[in-house]
Amino acid sequence: MTTEHGTTSRTARGTDLQQAARDHLWMHFTRHSVYEEGGHVPTIVRGEGHKIWDDTGREYIDGLAGLFVVQVGHGRTELAETALKQAEKLAFFPIWSYAHPAAIELAERLAAGAPGDLNRVFFTTGGGEAVESAWKLAKQYFKLTGKPKKHKVISRSIAYHGTPHGALSITGLPPLKEDFEPLVPGAHKVPNTNIYRASEDLRDDPKAFGRWAADRIAEAIEFEGPDTVAAVFLEPVQNAGGCFPPPPGYFERVREICDEYDVLLVSDEVICAFGRIGSMFACEDFGYTPDIITCAKGMTSGYSPIGAMIASDRLFEPYKSGTNSFAHGYTFGGHPVSAAVALANLDIFEREGLNAHVKENAPAFRRTLERLLDLPIVGDVRGEGYFYGIELVKDKATRETFNAAESESMLRGYLSKALFDAGLYCRADDRGDPVVQLAPPLTIGQAEFDDIEQRLRTVLTEAPNHL
Repeated sequence: MTTEHGTTSRTARGTDLQQAARDHLWMHFTRHSVYEEGGHVPTIVRGEGHKIWDDTGREYIDGLAGLFVVQVGHGRTELAETALKQAEKLAFFPIWSYAHPAAIELAERLAAGAPGDLNRVFFTTGGGEAVESAWKLAKQYFKLTGKPKKHKVISRSIAYHGTPHGALSITGLPPLKEDFEPLVPGAHKVPNTNIYRASEDLRDDPKAFGRWAADRIAEAIEFEGPDTVAAVFLEPVQNAGGCFPPPPGYFERVREICDEYDVLLVSDEVICAFGRIGSMFACEDFGYTPDIITCAKGMTSGYSPIGAMIASDRLFEPYKSGTNSFAHGYTFGGHPVSAAVALANLDIFEREGLNAHVKENAPAFRRTLERLLDLPIVGDVRGEGYFYGIELVKDKATRETFNAAESESMLRGYLSKALFDAGLYCRADDRGDPVVQLAPPLTIGQAEFDDIEQRLRTVLTEAPNHL
């Protein structure tokens, strides 16, 4: 409730969570206007396995693993107990010139699981910070090695890499950036790997399309000047736009290009690491070794916040002698509790064989979702592992998409609420063309795939009537 002076009155603490949410909680990426006149704020109070429950007692499938995070599922008491034990022993200490056992052990374990010589782990508290750290490292590395003009970065259109100013500059979504400009200069965009929207000649030849898309990176480096470009940031499977997997040969060619121009290849695996595609790091699923991996989300399955930038030995070399240091850090980076929880989370992966489970069941997940292609509104089903996007179209034959008003009406006016009402938490998104995205916990199998498909079918069958 708003007073005559424009300030909001406070409810008695703990008496009305809904009113307190409307009055005080500033939610992320949220249109708060829908709650200003007393609208119900969806409030999730409990989770177990792949299910969540709201404050009214309704049950839902968590079809997005929270936010591409809860790999091992909700309600893992051993992870909560690990956090408590670590907090009792050492609740906090920074890793600024000091270390603690949990950070050391986690760094060692991540390095052992990373490809090639990616042996140096710089901890953050989340993915955007990891991306920010990678760009800063790339800039300083080249300054320290006699190439001070190399500072620019190449990334793909529609791609999302985070919200800090540097990461937002790397992001390829203009509507997310325009209110915060000017951003960090030097970030340039190339086409993504959405083969569904490629020209017909390339659409019918995935390998040729992959070569074409990769060569646009070389073209951008040449245009900007190879002596000015420091890094290329790519997700193994691009999230925004609806799960664009790499075409055959794409990353092989990108690696060649980066080597040719002495440009660092950054694999942004904030979403794709820790089994989301199958392997612990998704670059291995697609057969390439980057210079840097950025990761976060699934490292603890969301039970405590942490992120990391994993860099090659080559990039650490200038810091091994003299007075050089990477003058960058975060108070809570490598937090003892988060690091301990991450170690316990990775224990669950090993004990339950979750990476193998994803690789074994991913084809069945794809086949189950592809049943939806019989619906007139479903144009494409794409993705890898347990990470899929379903693109919605106005005309399946011509691949015509919806205009802005139609997309707004369908996605926000109908789909988001209808999917939730059908008991499925997932993402209806139009950063690019309209899609529904799925990234469930890695523990589920065919029975849950069928359940998800049926709930989607019910809602998507009705969707054209809500334009």
